[in-house]
Amino acid sequence: MYLKAGGAFLLAVINGQATATDATTPQRMPDSYAHAAKLIDLGHGHYLNLRCSGSGPQTVMLEAGAVADSSTWFKVQPLIAAHARVCAYDRAGFGFSSEGAMPRDLDADVSDLHALIQRAGLTTPLVMVGHSLGSNIVRQYASSYPADVSAMVLLDPPAQNIGQFAPGWQKDEDTLSVQRFAFLRQCEAAAEKHELSSTHKELSQCLGEPDPHASAKLNAANLALMSKPAYWHTVISVLQNNPVVFKPPVSKQETHGSTPLIVLSAANTYADALPRDRKGLEEARAHTQAQIVATSSRGTLAHVPDTSHDIQIDQPNAVAKAVMQALEMAQQSPR
Repeated sequence: MYLKAGGAFLLAVINGQATATDATTPQRMPDSYAHAAKLIDLGHGHYLNLRCSGSGPQTVMLEAGAVADSSTWFKVQPLIAAHARVCAYDRAGFGFSSEGAMPRDLDADVSDLHALIQRAGLTTPLVMVGHSLGSNIVRQYASSYPADVSAMVLLDPPAQNIGQFAPGWQKDEDTLSVQRFAFLRQCEAAAEKHELSSTHKELSQCLGEPDPHASAKLNAANLALMSKPAYWHTVISVLQNNPVVFKPPVSKQETHGSTPLIVLSAANTYADALPRDRKGLEEARAHTQAQIVATSSRGTLAHVPDTSHDIQIDQPNAVAKAVMQALEMAQQSPR
């Protein structure tokens, strides 16, 4: 699986009745992503880059996956902005945001998000949209600050407790993680010495290939961001925390009451998995997503055809349609 990261691809060896099709979906990432939008000061020299567009009484907050930044929403955000206020941001250490306190775990991300919402003066409650790891951040935020969240849309929440369903895959993953972190440490060391280069035979693997959705200008800006030590410090910390997030099952104590909750499940998340592992991985993900839906009395699951794990890239209209549904459900919810 590759993960969207700052406009390049990092190979991770891991309102109403309006429809969402009234706006045009951009096929190429706008060059506006080559620079910061609005830097929100959280205090103590820590700032996060916030991108907001559209208008309306309700605000939608987009939470990217794992090592992705706000640019992962370049197709979805304009669709939602045609009907509501919508914001996306770069988490600490990614995009144009400053490096945050370590470790970069869910607690740190939720704390930053809460501070961002307050410092930016965003109107709550928000409809919160999370992709992949972002869905875990959204869920924890909703548990910590339920009054801030009017509805949730979760894009392909990753499988938890995979070891129970695909023990062979989990064993291989634990072994490969040693090699993965050795490689990432090389990238980190090179970045600290300002030696990361796309022309270096081995270190070019750190930067990956140019994003086909982006211009040469935008790819150059993204490569510059990925060449900073802060990026690699953050990537390593996020991936180190993944077992803490994903090895346990969904907590039986997790509950979101009657908050509207829509889970979108991708059709081809494990298309590249070994035949030996695919059934177990699919079972683990289905079990996880069913447990998440059950945390709300207004939880629903929708399967999205013809999409990889990156639903926001492959099927942006499906995401925007779900957000429109969540906005309507939030308006109907008693507060």
